[in-house]
Amino acid sequence: MRCILLPNFNEIFNEARALVANNRGDAYDVTRQKYINLLHNITGRNIIAYYSGFLTQPAVRETNITDMDKNGFMTVINKMDRSIGLDLILHTPGGDLAATESLVEYLHMMFGKDIRAIIPQISMSAGTMIACACKSIVMGKQSSLGPIDPQLNGLPASGVLEEFERAVEEVGKNPKCMPVWRVILEKYHPTFLGSCEKAIDWSRDLAQKWLSNNMLSERTDCSKAAAAIVDYLSDHSKTKAHARHIGITECERIGLRIEKLEDDNDFQDAVLSVHHAFMLSFLNSQAVKIIENHSDTRIIFNANRPNPPTQMSPVRKQTQNLEPKEE
Repeated sequence: MRCILLPNFNEIFNEARALVANNRGDAYDVTRQKYINLLHNITGRNIIAYYSGFLTQPAVRETNITDMDKNGFMTVINKMDRSIGLDLILHTPGGDLAATESLVEYLHMMFGKDIRAIIPQISMSAGTMIACACKSIVMGKQSSLGPIDPQLNGLPASGVLEEFERAVEEVGKNPKCMPVWRVILEKYHPTFLGSCEKAIDWSRDLAQKWLSNNMLSERTDCSKAAAAIVDYLSDHSKTKAHARHIGITECERIGLRIEKLEDDNDFQDAVLSVHHAFMLSFLNSQAVKIIENHSDTRIIFNANRPNPPTQMSPVRKQTQNLEPKEE
């Protein structure tokens, strides 16, 4: 029997708009916090929501994972009771590999292995790697992870190497093809191929280490199982595209430890209410990224504002706006 009957997207929208109509400048902050706190009360665990506005502002650089994000995590982790673990809600397109490695290592130092990833909708690329660093991943029927093959200068590293290998093979068979392939391959600097190889090895090594040390650590074949998962997630020839959405069924099939969101109705409704509240915030603000915990502490990144100041919100003193300067 269900104990909680939570609102849908439209109802949460009307709830927030009612606060706006009452001149609450913090209407969307209040709405998000209400449902994050409800989720915390259900799980009894720390909650950090790491949300990117990439769906509403897809061309903005700051929506990606960057080293600036650690400032947000340091802020929201401060004063947490780390003994109760962490539920990390992820909604991100991915981003910088070095920043991702640094962030995961920091989270492990703060919470050890007791980190669970929750994916309400999408956590792609480096976001998938963060999920793989957790002890389990909560997914619903609507949730997706993505391939972890790295991108360099907007190009898939695996795809570049595949194209080069194909060129070598075809020219070897028919030297007359060389003029055609020369035009294609001249766009790649000689060191670029080496950078692609190193990026692929780096992402694979990190994902395999994190899987072996946490999610799969209790398995006797943890290294083999981790390698099989990484082989799938990083194989450009299998996933076909870096934007490929990998759903819950496939994630279970390849060996990830998945918890089904639908197994607990109250938990499911609370997670989706948090997600709807964040989506509304992005639709009704200039925010491009929000990092927020269950204790009303958050950092909000805004973009597209010249020479923005760093300031504390006048409404909620725990709220800090960091608005990165555009380059």
